Amino acid sequence: MRILLLGAGMQGKAALHDLVQSEAVRTVVVADRDMAALEAHVAERQYGPKVECRAVDAADVPSLRALAEGVDVVIDLLPVPVSDHVLQAALEARVHLVNTNYATDAMQRAGPEAERLGVTLLPEMGMDPGIDLVLLGEAVRQLDSVTDIASYGAGIPAPEAADNPLRYKVSWTFDGVLSAYRRPGRLIRNGRVVELSPDDMFRPEHVHTVELSKLGALEAYPNGDALPYADLLHLDRRVLVSLGRYSMRWPGHAGFWHKLVALGLLDDEPVDVDGIPVDRKRYLAAALEPRLRYAEGEQDLGILLVDVAGTRGGRAARIVMQVVDRRDLTTGITAMGRLVGYTASIGAQLVGSGAIAKRGLLSPVTDVPYRALVDELRARGIQVSVEISD
Repeated sequence: MRILLLGAGMQGKAALHDLVQSEAVRTVVVADRDMAALEAHVAERQYGPKVECRAVDAADVPSLRALAEGVDVVIDLLPVPVSDHVLQAALEARVHLVNTNYATDAMQRAGPEAERLGVTLLPEMGMDPGIDLVLLGEAVRQLDSVTDIASYGAGIPAPEAADNPLRYKVSWTFDGVLSAYRRPGRLIRNGRVVELSPDDMFRPEHVHTVELSKLGALEAYPNGDALPYADLLHLDRRVLVSLGRYSMRWPGHAGFWHKLVALGLLDDEPVDVDGIPVDRKRYLAAALEPRLRYAEGEQDLGILLVDVAGTRGGRAARIVMQVVDRRDLTTGITAMGRLVGYTASIGAQLVGSGAIAKRGLLSPVTDVPYRALVDELRARGIQVSVEISD
């Protein structure tokens, strides 16, 4: 198959590496705005003629469409603000599209058109969202009824690399991290829906501790809106005692960012500095990111934990699925890159090969085959553990 990969950042490089290793992929057309850096990376990795490098202007839909014509699947790993441009180009070229972002409103609306055109749209096919959603769907399907769901994701330094005041380092764009820190959310707690404003997620009453074997305590805070996944899984919200999606960090993280949020340092409105409007979030990202980078030999951790409780065969049952991955020091690819970039590559290959044949707007919760994904992850050294208890 012929794949178009848009974006050669940290996750894009991981996806490119995975695509090059696949015998099922004949050609990878990889496009980025920084052509010189892209070509240097491809030459350094010695990927050879299987990889074709292209320059891309993500704001130019006709050029995106020209890139998409003649490929089997587009993998979009460009920044979220251009997602809808890529969507339009893929639909015009009648080419399947995979990305790692939450489905935009435009993509939600485009589902019927995509189905009519014979095009598959598979968003949320990364780590979190992505693998976690496939695990969630499988866990729920194994139970007769469900009362409690908690889904966790973390991209954090390994303990020995958590050596700065935040105990945090950047394995994707820090601007994206800070934007996620201002995302509103919803969850169910004690049977009631809890609405969270962008100011709420780091409040102490919304943060709890999770104990992981071999790692110890991590703190968890809400990550976006969990309620749509209950609807996707046809769960009755009225019988759910708890439902939440959470991010995890080393202890102390939530308290630090709670103070910064309370001080308005992540607000969207620019602040005037000597007559110059300064975007607070972009300033923080630019100022802090250079101090939060991984050194060449340092490892990060990618962690997913899905915990679902309910009944099976008339008895109480609990299913816990977990992934803990580390940076591959041989390739240099981070755990976050492996779990995001490799998963996007797997999704594209499942669509391109026909293993996923459904058309229209899909969700990893319901439309990505669990066993196929787990097998592909295992082939890449990424293990999914499953524990079932009463």
